[in-house]
Amino acid sequence: MSDRQPKFITQPFIDGKLVAPLTDETFDSVNPATGQVIATVAACGQADVDAAVASARAAFDSGVWSRATPAERKAVLLRFADLLDEHIDELAALDSIDAGKPITDTRTLDLPDAIGTIRWYAESIDKVFGHISPTGPGNLGLITREPVGVVAGVLPWNFPMATLSWKLGPALAAGNSVVVKPAELSPFSTLRTAELAAEAGLPAGVFNVVPGLGHVTGKALGLHPDVDVVTFTGSTEVGRHFLRYSADSNLKKIVLECGGKSPQLVLADQGGKLAGIAEELAGAAFWNMGENCTCGSRILVHRSLRDELVSELVTQAAAWTVGDPQHPDTKIGAMIEEAHLRKVMGYIEAGVAAGAALATGGKQVRQDTGGWFVEPTVFTDVTPDMSIAREEIFGPVLSVIAFDTEEEAIRIANDSPYGLAASVFTDDLNAAHRVAGALKAGTVSVNCYSEGDITTPFGGFKTSGFGGHDKGIEAFDQYTELKTTWFALN
Repeated sequence: MSDRQPKFITQPFIDGKLVAPLTDETFDSVNPATGQVIATVAACGQADVDAAVASARAAFDSGVWSRATPAERKAVLLRFADLLDEHIDELAALDSIDAGKPITDTRTLDLPDAIGTIRWYAESIDKVFGHISPTGPGNLGLITREPVGVVAGVLPWNFPMATLSWKLGPALAAGNSVVVKPAELSPFSTLRTAELAAEAGLPAGVFNVVPGLGHVTGKALGLHPDVDVVTFTGSTEVGRHFLRYSADSNLKKIVLECGGKSPQLVLADQGGKLAGIAEELAGAAFWNMGENCTCGSRILVHRSLRDELVSELVTQAAAWTVGDPQHPDTKIGAMIEEAHLRKVMGYIEAGVAAGAALATGGKQVRQDTGGWFVEPTVFTDVTPDMSIAREEIFGPVLSVIAFDTEEEAIRIANDSPYGLAASVFTDDLNAAHRVAGALKAGTVSVNCYSEGDITTPFGGFKTSGFGGHDKGIEAFDQYTELKTTWFALN
């Protein structure tokens, strides 16, 4: 463990170093737990983006990374992962302070995940092969992968280090150059990571960071003619903008991981197991303050089990301590900003107005801190047409919906524009296969809440995903081009 103090970097990282921004525009990064400004950060504009993309393109074309041997790239990325590990406490503190996340989560979950992801892709570099087509003796067809070029990563604010690694790991492993725009609400860990990457030996220009506002910096990357791929995690609304930017520019590849409204189905055979299931369901709903695209915010439970399950959920909610994100016992930290707090509270008010019953929670708490906190909230008597059952709240708010038949449960679960994740709880193996196959979601977990691990691709159906996946060997697909080389043999 390290005793290093967090380093709050406020300027762009371009061509292997921190540089003065080419704009006078700035934005304040605010601590969600106190409402106090942490630092004032450069809001990069078009000129900064042009400089970062030019540096990335020059590095790519030079071959210093794109044509480095797999062994050379692997060695650098493993050193990079080691440096992240050495600075794990500093990086965990940055994400906790910047995004209001519980320090125990950032230290024991987010950072180990990020470091493990970089290591996994480093190790995968020399294990991804081309192949030969089945031709006759007069021809030879080679199918190989080449790095696509310049990749722009546009990150969300809820998992800064984890989502950075999901995009950076495979993009760098494949030999690309990368320009990252961190979320303006949580930019610091990404900027610090760029310094550590350079220290690890990543060549100048291969990894650049441009902090800024989405409608300026993000838009500039989306429209830039020399960006080959944009990989974005965030809302479906913003994801649509990147599709338009691609159409209006160079038809760059767009990879989207967008919103969700994940259903968790508890089938009729689960009586007698509801205490343990409730613990799993509460974790899925309240972890990371519910600010999670796979948040299991819709519980669909057989009507015969509803009342008992709601009682167990109320008990579980009481164990989810709301507190200072820097305290190791805190399980629910702060909402990311005041506007988001107001949005979450607005959904709670809308649920009550629509006739849903508050089983527990529903209040803003810790107002005396100046921060933005909401207690874990459970609604019952929810109908599928209510806004709390249909729209992504992104807060610690859980809706319980009763069903009578398996077919009805599947219909309610799939009646959503989203399709990112789902869970089903049953001891019936046939029912598990049947329901999992019928659910329209990119990841379905059985008898648990899970997004899988680094070996499994992560992405969504419908408006939850487009163009590719994070994680798994499959992530290489979006960061490489397939080339066929056809030989005529004499």
